Amino acid sequence: MLQKREDIRNIAIIAHVDHGKTTLVDELLKQSGVFRANQEVQERVMDSNDIERERGITILSKNTAVQYKDIKINIIDTPGHADFGGEVERVLKMVNGVVLVVDAFEGVMPQTKFVLMKALSLNLPVIVCLNKIDRPEARPAEVIDEVLELFMDLDASDEQLDCPFVYASARDGYAMLNLDDEKKDMTPLFETIVNYIPAPEGDPDANTQVLISTIDYNEYVGRIGIGKIDNGSLKVNQEAVVVNHHDPDKKEKVRISKLYEFDGLNKVDVTEAKIGSIVAISGIADIHIGDTICAPENPVAIPFQKISEPTISMNFIVNDSPLAGQEGKYVTSRHIRDRLFKELNTDVSLRVEETDSPDALKVSGRGELHLSVLIENMRREGYEFAVSKAEVIYEYDENGKKLEPMELAYVDVPDDFTGAVISKLQQRKGELLNMYSITGGYTRLEFRIPSRGLIGYRGEFMTDTKGNGIINTIFDGYDAYRGDIAYRATGSLIAFESGESVAYGLFSAQDRGTLFIGPGEKVYSGMVIGQCAKAEDIELNVCKKKHLTNTRSSSADEALTLVPPRILSLEQALDFIDTDELLEVTPKNLRIRKRILDPTLRKRASYAKKNK
Repeated sequence: MLQKREDIRNIAIIAHVDHGKTTLVDELLKQSGVFRANQEVQERVMDSNDIERERGITILSKNTAVQYKDIKINIIDTPGHADFGGEVERVLKMVNGVVLVVDAFEGVMPQTKFVLMKALSLNLPVIVCLNKIDRPEARPAEVIDEVLELFMDLDASDEQLDCPFVYASARDGYAMLNLDDEKKDMTPLFETIVNYIPAPEGDPDANTQVLISTIDYNEYVGRIGIGKIDNGSLKVNQEAVVVNHHDPDKKEKVRISKLYEFDGLNKVDVTEAKIGSIVAISGIADIHIGDTICAPENPVAIPFQKISEPTISMNFIVNDSPLAGQEGKYVTSRHIRDRLFKELNTDVSLRVEETDSPDALKVSGRGELHLSVLIENMRREGYEFAVSKAEVIYEYDENGKKLEPMELAYVDVPDDFTGAVISKLQQRKGELLNMYSITGGYTRLEFRIPSRGLIGYRGEFMTDTKGNGIINTIFDGYDAYRGDIAYRATGSLIAFESGESVAYGLFSAQDRGTLFIGPGEKVYSGMVIGQCAKAEDIELNVCKKKHLTNTRSSSADEALTLVPPRILSLEQALDFIDTDELLEVTPKNLRIRKRILDPTLRKRASYAKKNK
């Protein structure tokens, strides 16, 4: 017999990147009394790992819970970046409703459409929260129209269209139901959640069923499965069976050794949990996302949608440069392989495959950001390896015709730079779908462009718009191959010999292009030390010292003026490398190098490729 748990609400906070989800969760935590009055709380407390804090983005969905009056509200904070869309798709299976956060100035953006589409397809009720209402340029009335239009575009039902709107400023800590209400606290949002989001329901007397939607990982207890109890109850030491909807042969007997519920930012040990509760379960070594934990008497798997396939891949290769093994702690193929397969424990959108070479693994993900976050995490953990240029994953239709992944790109640029951006994106096989003015002297361009046309473009885009442009993309299915794209119009400056770079050698090299290194850095033959001003690769000797016989100008060396080198970040380096180059990643340095270090062999390979 189905029953409702009136003392619980399960919600997910969904939105486009940077519309203020995590800050909103911060405020809900503060105002529900999770923190002591004198406790110092860092901003965006839910973004717990270093990269999330540095970049100001959410990468992994996080669970928390707040108490409002006598109701426990389980909240899941989700990522907004398209690259981490796999996280959003899964966690929506745990909740009974969503809060869609929309920036009161930016309005509806690509990822708003993606996350709302997922929520509506699961028939989840939606509360629309217009955030950043305190911005001087906020335009709430227009944004509400945009949101309602989006609901209609996505074929929302009448009930879904009749959703409540809440106006909020997460930064200032208030919400209101009408724009002229008093700006007090978050109570209106809490009340809307409690009144509008249905309580979870299930059959408390039925056999246990828990769908695992997220995996956490802890060095001490191993994998932790997180999911919602759909039916029955779960007790510590209970016998259970793990089954999977997409893998009918899977039937694994397990015992529930530890059970936790969420309270604020902590996991709290419990001995029993009932329907509607979101729980964390440890002690099951081989638990995966999409598994269902059931009672042994009636093992029925809960259906679970397949996660979207990756669209981009790169090879992770054992570092074989002359400087290999000097800076990293983990350098062998076994180390790299173990670490990548461990990542699969928690990241469902990632694929790792063996290649023809024992020293290389093919890693596929949802986008450049997805893979660059993995590279940065490994680098900080002490791994040393090399990666190849990101390449898109092609598919073929039944007639053998080549198909490639496409993206919808929404570009906001100051009016002065629209010409340059349109020209560059059209060179990269982009098709302009729409163009219109938005407030503040900006134009919004909508493009449909092959995914590979965006590889390496973001850095160029920032230069072209003097740092004032915003580009957002979302995957838009597969379409016919659009022809070859030239990634880079310039060549590389390559070191001619191994040694240490010297000011004298760099001084004569800087006229040829932009240098990536300064004096006193280790270089080797075949290492890329800069970007050539022309469309050709040039080899230079930057270790060249001045001949000692030249005694006429002993102080002339001091007068050499070097232009400061352009230090590339990880993303910029991944954008810059060409298909015949690799990025050497160590805990201390990022070095770009040619795949073939020997100049003679490199020229032969280049000649063979041209005459193929």
